[in-house]
Amino acid sequence: MEFITGKHISRRSFVQGMGTTVALPFLDAMVPAGRSWSDPMRDTTATRLICIEESMGCAGGSDWGDARHLFAPERIGRDFEIGPDSQLAGLADFRDYLTIISNTDVRMAEPYRAEEIGGDHDRSTAVFLTQAHPKQTQGSDIYLGTSLDQIHARRFGRDTALPSLELCTESIDRGGGCAYNYHCAYTTSLAWASPNQPLPAIREPRAVFERLFGAGDSAADRELRRRTNKSMLDWIVGEVARLKSSLGATDRRAMDEYLQQVRELERRIELVETRNTSGEERQMPEAPSGIPDSWEEHMELMFDLQVLALQTDMTRVITFKTGFDQSNRTFPGSGTNKSHHGASHHGNVPTDIMDFNKINTYRTARLAYLLHRLSTTTEGDASLLDKTAVVWGSPMGDPNLHNHRRCPLILMGKANGALEGGMHLRAPKGTPMANVFVSLMQGIGHDVTSFGDSTGAFPLTLPKNFSGVKGQDA
Repeated sequence: MEFITGKHISRRSFVQGMGTTVALPFLDAMVPAGRSWSDPMRDTTATRLICIEESMGCAGGSDWGDARHLFAPERIGRDFEIGPDSQLAGLADFRDYLTIISNTDVRMAEPYRAEEIGGDHDRSTAVFLTQAHPKQTQGSDIYLGTSLDQIHARRFGRDTALPSLELCTESIDRGGGCAYNYHCAYTTSLAWASPNQPLPAIREPRAVFERLFGAGDSAADRELRRRTNKSMLDWIVGEVARLKSSLGATDRRAMDEYLQQVRELERRIELVETRNTSGEERQMPEAPSGIPDSWEEHMELMFDLQVLALQTDMTRVITFKTGFDQSNRTFPGSGTNKSHHGASHHGNVPTDIMDFNKINTYRTARLAYLLHRLSTTTEGDASLLDKTAVVWGSPMGDPNLHNHRRCPLILMGKANGALEGGMHLRAPKGTPMANVFVSLMQGIGHDVTSFGDSTGAFPLTLPKNFSGVKGQDA
């Protein structure tokens, strides 16, 4: 670690011990003398980007569900209401940070040739952030496009320890290849560094934790640390004490709170591992010991890791795949015991659509945990939620039809002012989702005019003197 003079700490300072490297959160001491809180991280280089894919569309993607506003609110503009049956009900407390965009299409996920028909599940994930059509192949000649997150990482992640971080919650190893002559990379990879370079995602919280905090001398050192049953922080206590002695009272409190969060997260990961190796029967016996049986617990651990990664500026770009197409996982807490994939094929029967909507609502409500954590993590004069763009959506619309029209999309956070929040925008019929991504990229610092199959930019603001109207296709 660099020695502290008491005048200014670099944003890239670390405290280190055996097998441990801990980045620091943003502190008062990182502001150069004579500059205000608002200066250091106000520009677009600090805009964080989290991209979250929801598999298999939503109940509101059907004609019946759309007419009942299961996803898209009835009114366009700022006066929209989130109804009791809305998939977005769990996000109501964060409506000022929601930019809901309904009625966009992801046609690059549709079949182009007869032999591609039926492969919608195998294409969808790869298309979401690339808005490009995958080359149908099982060989090494995969070809797609560069994903939105990697464009952001290429420009704004070069000076961070991790240019980007790729995460997931479910195993998607089909053991023998994927269907419809598509390479499994299209099914498993949300992030693409180039048209033929998919980036693998990390599923185990421990692996993510070690990547963020365990990049020390060697894997053997990290293993020794774990075998001693000591917290990672115990190896750096002396360095932390030296650092804190040079900080003011406010920064010392901030450091204590941050280190407590790290220690608590480490403890929770250890509890999962201990529980899953105790010999007791597991709900998911095929899963590694570091994977919680509870999807909800897994989601919260992964969200907490994401917040710490952003808080320390270890990375500014994260992708998160929260499930996989054709998953048969169930969510009893949703109010139905149907599987996710099974419920998605609702046959356009209203009662079955509502069962699928229960799963949608339950899963979407988990985003509130992330939004809360971002909103209560401050950096200078604003929260991380003010400085982050969270993209959530699905490349599928009505999964019963395997179509890619009227796909759900929400932009959350304020993205350093690029997003106003608190509005519902409904795109004219036939608008590519890529148009929204063009506007988003422009807002967070990219000089782009096209992306994927875009036909222009879709404005992420309301016209002046706009009065709310009921949504309808134009």
